[in-house]
Amino acid sequence: MPAGIMIPATHMPSMMGRNGNVAGYGSSSGLSLGQKLKNHKLRNLKRSVEMFQPNLMDGTGQLHPLDMTQNTSESDLARLRDDDFDSKSGSENHEGASGDDQDPNQRPKKKRYHRHTQHQIQEMEAFFKECPHPDDKQRKELSRELGLEPLQVKFWFQNKRTQMKTQHERHENTQLRTDNDKLRTENLRYREALNNASCPNCGGPTAIGEMSFDEHQLRLENARLREEIDRISAIAAKYVGKPVVNYPLIPSPVPTRPLDLGVGNFGAQPGLGGEMYGAGDLLRSINGPTEADKPMIIELAVAAMEELFRMAQMGEPLWLPSLDGTTTELSEDEYIRTFPRGIGPKPAGFKCEASRETAVVIMNHISLVEILMDVNQWSTVFSGIVSRAMTLEVLSTGVAGNYNGAFQVMTAEFQVPSPLVPTRESYFVRYCKQHADGTWAVVDVSLDNLRPSPVVRCRRRPSGCLIQEMPNGYSKVTWVEHVEVDDRGVHAIYKQLVNSGLAFGAKRWVATLDRQCERLASAMATNIPAGEVGVITNQDGRKSMLKLAERMVISFCAGVSASTAHTWTTLSGSGADDVRVMTRKSVDDPGRPPGIVLSAATSFWLPVPPKRVFDFLRDENSRSEWDILSNGGVVQEMAHIANGQDTGNCVSLLRVNSANSSQSNMLILQESCTDSTASFVIYAPVDVIAMNMVLNGGDPDYVALLPSGFAILPDGTTSHGGVVGEVGSGGSLLTVAFQILVDSIPTAKLSLGSVATVNNLIACTVDRIKAAVSCENA
Repeated sequence: MPAGIMIPATHMPSMMGRNGNVAGYGSSSGLSLGQKLKNHKLRNLKRSVEMFQPNLMDGTGQLHPLDMTQNTSESDLARLRDDDFDSKSGSENHEGASGDDQDPNQRPKKKRYHRHTQHQIQEMEAFFKECPHPDDKQRKELSRELGLEPLQVKFWFQNKRTQMKTQHERHENTQLRTDNDKLRTENLRYREALNNASCPNCGGPTAIGEMSFDEHQLRLENARLREEIDRISAIAAKYVGKPVVNYPLIPSPVPTRPLDLGVGNFGAQPGLGGEMYGAGDLLRSINGPTEADKPMIIELAVAAMEELFRMAQMGEPLWLPSLDGTTTELSEDEYIRTFPRGIGPKPAGFKCEASRETAVVIMNHISLVEILMDVNQWSTVFSGIVSRAMTLEVLSTGVAGNYNGAFQVMTAEFQVPSPLVPTRESYFVRYCKQHADGTWAVVDVSLDNLRPSPVVRCRRRPSGCLIQEMPNGYSKVTWVEHVEVDDRGVHAIYKQLVNSGLAFGAKRWVATLDRQCERLASAMATNIPAGEVGVITNQDGRKSMLKLAERMVISFCAGVSASTAHTWTTLSGSGADDVRVMTRKSVDDPGRPPGIVLSAATSFWLPVPPKRVFDFLRDENSRSEWDILSNGGVVQEMAHIANGQDTGNCVSLLRVNSANSSQSNMLILQESCTDSTASFVIYAPVDVIAMNMVLNGGDPDYVALLPSGFAILPDGTTSHGGVVGEVGSGGSLLTVAFQILVDSIPTAKLSLGSVATVNNLIACTVDRIKAAVSCENA
């Protein structure tokens, strides 16, 4: 036989018998069928090579490696690999006798190996996606459809599952290797950062040499504990340990937009320019404190708490009796000697206002603390004094589940219900603390030194209140109000009121708190007598009606002052009783009717005590004397809710019996409230259907309101030695404010005719009030 010729594999004797065992080997062999065939073929191949070895030698008897490689590996070894693969696939089909019956002289016959078609593979791939583990029934059905043996199908699925498992493991290994590389890179980066770290105190290296992981963790824990110790030490400190430093100026506030009357050159006429007190809207330009400011803020608040406690309890010579003996006044010289530290000297041109007042209110001390520390509740209860308020950042929420130790950085705008008195904007920290004797204290102190600005017109020195628990749910409140303010923008008719302390002083805060506590107690009352006519006894209806009236009062107070949130436009001249107007667009507000709302307000003096003016305006029997819109109809009270001990503190539902049929479905919701420092009569027309829903306990937030009304303040003078604001002492400062929907389309322009109509309406109302109260006074 020529050199390089191999014996074909088809002429090799079959090693498989009918019983499925390999001839010449026991069935207990650990080798697989494919491996046994492979070993047998390799032995036969070796004999062939040895038989024809002389032909593969050259004359020197050396074997040609090139020929050996070409003949063996390229032909027979490739065929062996194919045979081995086919045997592993489970699809081979052998024929022949067993090893016992085989004739050694007869060449064995073997069919060609069966390879799956592309169609069969695609069908089994599709079935594998749906069911990787078919049962016997499914395998038989699939083999019948594809023309295969069930065993072939079984082996194919076994091999496919093994292949998928291998691929999945390979993918997981790759992913784990990638994650390991990332972690190794991050670890190296952290090690490099730790090696280059510097001490924040000394600026030098954190450690000499290599730092262990445990040492690094201990250093981190040590730094955290140091910060905690510094914070607790600052809270527990009893003095200010470092001077107040100056910080860069804040950006200038955004200028407010002037009122657009939308009438040609009407806005350019003399006397119609936007009139606004103050240099800008500070509340929109102030940001929260920086990390560097916070330790200083805490120290300042702790020192302010000590000062408030002493200011509330000390007598002479710090507090001296006034000339009439009814109040006390702060001695500024003694104050500077007693409290040399603080927020710095009084700015040039500023005036000091200090007052102290004590009262017993019908509310427990815990509820009072919650009201003062919740900015929403605080601005709601004091809506006549606080026009806007916001918490910028909470430095601490307190300990033990209450507000003891709570710090809040806040901004607020304080007001008098008149466009003639500028509002006072303040940026301060509020601190709450429970003292050893059970007394709670809440103190405010300005943070203006942290961001000095030329627009600051008011600084709050330590101000706030002490709250002592009393029996039966009562509390004793001692309020201290101490501010330095530039009051040059106050109109002349309000100067005396502001100087007396009734506009922003402690007496107004305490009187408002006392009245609101009575109102809250009334809202929670359950023993309502059912004998009186018009008294609402339904508990849910009472709560809904009081909530609606509360929203009406808040809306009125927010829209009548000289807040920098809006701009008043003066319509005529330069007198005190000029009418000032502004427009607001109402869009997507369920509590307001949609469209353009025109607000108009004016303030003037009356030579009548506030009590008499209040009784005249709140009485439904005298309403037709001043209410032009009632068209002279008879006003009847349908229902009312008492809000306190004074009969003037109540919420009423009025009906106007007018000949005009268009007003037959309208009611008037009115709240009147009074105390020793201020009185209000506020009302708004409401729909009959909406009020029925409210009286049945429905949600009042979706009732549209446009409140109008009156704010009545004492003029600050006294008569015959009486207390300011009492009957028979001086006159009254009355602010009249209307809100009218002039167009139901928010994008419409305001016409000159609408402005003139509102101007005439408010002017006629003022004339009627002056005439009526003058006649009564005479």
